[in-house]
Amino acid sequence: MSNNYFIFKQFTIRHDRCAMKVGTDGTLLGAWAEVPPSVPHPSILDVGTGTGLIALMMAQRFPQSIVKAIDIDREAVAQAKENIATSPFADRIGTANIAIQDFCDSTFDAIVCNPPFFTEALTCPDERRTAARHTSSLTYEELMIAAGRTLSDCGEISVIIPTDCMDSMNSAAAIVGLHPKRICYVKTTERKPAKRVLLAYSRQHPGRDIETRTMIIGDNEYKRLTDDFYLSPEEKASANI
Repeated sequence: MSNNYFIFKQFTIRHDRCAMKVGTDGTLLGAWAEVPPSVPHPSILDVGTGTGLIALMMAQRFPQSIVKAIDIDREAVAQAKENIATSPFADRIGTANIAIQDFCDSTFDAIVCNPPFFTEALTCPDERRTAARHTSSLTYEELMIAAGRTLSDCGEISVIIPTDCMDSMNSAAAIVGLHPKRICYVKTTERKPAKRVLLAYSRQHPGRDIETRTMIIGDNEYKRLTDDFYLSPEEKASANI
């Protein structure tokens, strides 16, 4: 991998102009998020698209979908456009330089977001990195209010956040009538507690069973999720990566 780009099986992500680079969190969310199986041509919204990674992953996984990728960072949107334009999915992904708080002209069957999560930590001198990492640019309440406004009746919003932020996200979702549907705790090793959690919310009744799992980075579930995206060692060798 170069510092400036990351090669996946069906597309390449350049991230030299983005505040946040390709990482495990975004890749896991793009591989884990779902769309309603009852919708033949689902519409998907990627909030805070950055490089466009999650939008591209969703487009690859759901060939009948239309994806909208939005971000408040002009440079990120410009780079996402470039990454999308060189992919096989360019005709199904649109981009916009807009905040989700101001986006209200469409309804989506799936919303995906790798949201900012630092709340009390010191902000970074780099304003673009601060916007990408700190909830001052997008609070959990603002995200869920927007989801409550734009999510279809059968749709779901999927996020990845630190586990210690889970109660805050659940509270923000409950206020707008969204409830946990699927939960996947993400561990780096078996013995360590989960540092991240994947969450999917829908308008389902809060009393219904919640699918709950735990995944360890590198285990069979992780490999199954990411197999269609990460290059194998043989593929990396042939590509001289």
